Amino acid sequence: MKQETTFKELKKSGYTDRTINEEMRANLTQKLRDKQPVFRNLWGYEDTVIPQLKKAILAGHHINLLGLRGQAKTRIARTMIELLDEYMPIVKGSEINDSPYHPISKYAKDILAEQGENTPIAWVHRSDRFFEKLATPDVNISDLIGDIDPIKAATLKLPYSDERVLHYGMIPRANRSIFVINELPDLQARIQVSLFNILEEGDIQIRGFQLRLPLDIQFIFTANPEDYTNRGSIVTPLKDRIGSQIFTHYPKSIAIARKITEQEAHISDHDKTSIVIADVARNLLEQVAFSARNSEFVDAKSGVSARLTISAFENLIAAAKLRLIETGTEKTSIRLVDFSSIIPAITGKIELVYEGEQEGAVEVAQLLIDQAITKEFEKIFPKISKLEKAGVKTPYTDIITWFNTNVLALNYTDNDEDFTAALYEITPLVDFVHKYCPDFSPQDKLFCMEMVIWSLSINKKVDKMDSHSSFSL
Repeated sequence: MKQETTFKELKKSGYTDRTINEEMRANLTQKLRDKQPVFRNLWGYEDTVIPQLKKAILAGHHINLLGLRGQAKTRIARTMIELLDEYMPIVKGSEINDSPYHPISKYAKDILAEQGENTPIAWVHRSDRFFEKLATPDVNISDLIGDIDPIKAATLKLPYSDERVLHYGMIPRANRSIFVINELPDLQARIQVSLFNILEEGDIQIRGFQLRLPLDIQFIFTANPEDYTNRGSIVTPLKDRIGSQIFTHYPKSIAIARKITEQEAHISDHDKTSIVIADVARNLLEQVAFSARNSEFVDAKSGVSARLTISAFENLIAAAKLRLIETGTEKTSIRLVDFSSIIPAITGKIELVYEGEQEGAVEVAQLLIDQAITKEFEKIFPKISKLEKAGVKTPYTDIITWFNTNVLALNYTDNDEDFTAALYEITPLVDFVHKYCPDFSPQDKLFCMEMVIWSLSINKKVDKMDSHSSFSL
């Protein structure tokens, strides 16, 4: 915490007073010149969203982030804090972060007039210069802008015409700070209208007071296109006052999606060392979300949040962790049969269209897993033909023949030794995977063996029976 000082000492230190736009612009410029990272850990936005953010800040614009759910809009807004000075001086005791150089409240003006250069100066850390409000139908003007405080008027024995009886709302208290309004279309139109003057002229009006407060705020708004039709809209005059509207998007590749999931999932260090996750398994998990975004059963307008794979990844780890507890072993690997545990993560994160509702959420979730398996399978192995000519051998003939006379039971609770031994009994399957995956790790090869037999069952080449504790073919 920075030590308090006086206005005289602040002047002597050479501190230069700047607007928040000037401050963010200068800090961004310096970071870019020093080749320092800006907007870190926003994977997949390096060539799309981030360049637009930089330009908007350099232009001194208020920003509207427009995108479907789970596209890191709130994370982007929170990373803006890194572009603020570490500490900002204010007149000590000010409710609205008054600058001693340009005071705007009666309190700050009075104390500066009374004490002059001896005015005490406090410091506000940049982490306290970020304000966030979720727009909900019950938000009112008093919450955001302010109102007359009758208790304050009675306590100080002041008439309602005195400025000192005002209670400032969230926006005035965010003076010289970043203020984020999430889900802007949900804000009632009359409340949106109250933001007009703040964005354009920087002042506010409370209960008819002839009060001019030239607020200095960097506004960041977030909105979901779905809201424009289902719940509300951004009124045109307000939209016109927002300098830059930037569209966000979902990750465009499996590799980027993996980075996001691994960054956001809450996995303990112990679990990371005791649970091995094959690369193929990680890719498959992300493919589930890609399949959902292209599914005819899922509402594309609602989107499929990145939180789906984050939650699903945590569910996979939980399934493996449960196996460790039940078997009393210290290490295990993620298996394809564990993917049944991600169904609750899928059903809670997708909005279904009418056809999807008819199928049922669990059935759609299982279908998405099957589609993802097929997609990843065909990246590695030959496509399984729906129809085969009699007497013509395919790459899968020997494996299918093995299942004609044998049964494989893969139990979720088997320890790794028993589980591996069961798969390695299928000699043609072992030879097949070694042929097409010669450079894969042992864990990836084992996972691929499961993927081959699962794909054969999807294509009706072998029969399978699912139960809560096992997977039999």
